[in-house]
Amino acid sequence: MITTWWASLSLVMKILWGVTLAASLIFIIQSILTFIGADAGDGGIDTDFDTGFDTEAADAAVEGGTNLYTFRNFVNFILGFGWSAILLQEKIHSVPLLLIVSVIIGVALVAVVMYLFKWLSGMQQSGNINVYKSAVGCNGTVYLTIPGERGGEGKVQISINNAVREYDAVTDGDALKTGTPIRVTEVINANTVLVEPLEPQII
Repeated sequence: MITTWWASLSLVMKILWGVTLAASLIFIIQSILTFIGADAGDGGIDTDFDTGFDTEAADAAVEGGTNLYTFRNFVNFILGFGWSAILLQEKIHSVPLLLIVSVIIGVALVAVVMYLFKWLSGMQQSGNINVYKSAVGCNGTVYLTIPGERGGEGKVQISINNAVREYDAVTDGDALKTGTPIRVTEVINANTVLVEPLEPQII
């Protein structure tokens, strides 16, 4: 039955269905990984490789959603455009009008998702925690490798008031690899902290 339905589709509709289903699958995977905090490799797995998913922005969940030119927003647009064209093709017989409506819906979906992530960003960064007062002295682990000598930013997860938070991080010493225990020594800004490796305790 499925093969018969597929064979009855025009080449354009086959391409549209294929792209839309692919975008839907990617969207589902991104959403699951985002909301379990594992986008492209959580749980101590180093994600310093290029997956094409704009992982640094996506790993922070909200950062990737508030930047217009990201892979995530491209997927969201294709999702809105594709499903609109598929579902409305029998109701809107004018191809130009169908394309215009589908583009509008795709853009609207991107705008809604960006607004949602911006709202989540405010909640994530503010919460009930003042990073300037609470972060210094807190311990955590490196989430994304931090280049040495302040040569770039990595990411750390630190525990503040029994809540795990994720921040951009720099270090004055050698590069710190994923999984390295660290301590926050200074707050650079609301999103970035200065860290140093924790010395192993000798018992």
